[in-house]
Amino acid sequence: MPRPLRAVTALSLLTVLGLAGGPPAVADDDPSAPPGTVTTSPPPSVDPTSPGLKLADGATLAPAKVLDIKSVVEDLGGEERREDTNENVTFALQAEVLFPKDSPKLNPEARSRIDAIADEIKKQNATNVRVFGFTDNLGSYAHGLVLSKQRAEAVHDQLASRLGGTVTFEVRGYSEDYPIADNSTEEGRRKNRRVEVSFPRGESSGDSSSDSAGTAGG
Repeated sequence: MPRPLRAVTALSLLTVLGLAGGPPAVADDDPSAPPGTVTTSPPPSVDPTSPGLKLADGATLAPAKVLDIKSVVEDLGGEERREDTNENVTFALQAEVLFPKDSPKLNPEARSRIDAIADEIKKQNATNVRVFGFTDNLGSYAHGLVLSKQRAEAVHDQLASRLGGTVTFEVRGYSEDYPIADNSTEEGRRKNRRVEVSFPRGESSGDSSSDSAGTAGG
């Protein structure tokens, strides 16, 4: 079982205000897009009677609607990270936790961490799982594409060995694209070298612990 996570680093509510009778918001759910990593703060409260609020004649503000709730839990070393939203669970593992430097071969100790993610996938009854690899910006972009894909495939292979043929996987490598931290520092680059595993939440399941990520450019 993975180490208990010790620090809750973010909890954000994404809300929207709309005009009554206006067109509904449409979410982009492209399955090839990496899991969301940007958190936003709730919008400021709006006074519907404010003279600065320009509404069409006869229009009124619709009630605020919560689109998503994101909870991020990260261990104090930043090696593991878990994000929960209303719809998805995402685990991210730093590359150094999973692989030797510049290698796609799993460390022996990495398997137990991946197996714990497989247990959570079973718990959520997920049948579609995304495994995405990322690197930092060191080295060439082309090398990062190959390495990030190979590392994602290695994690996929371990997950598939535990989950059998009941799960469909999407496996991709993104090189240095979609960083979650500043590549100008080693601390940031370490976070960007990661593998992320995401899957839909089950309708009736509890939370568990795990998190942060690893795929590396080196």
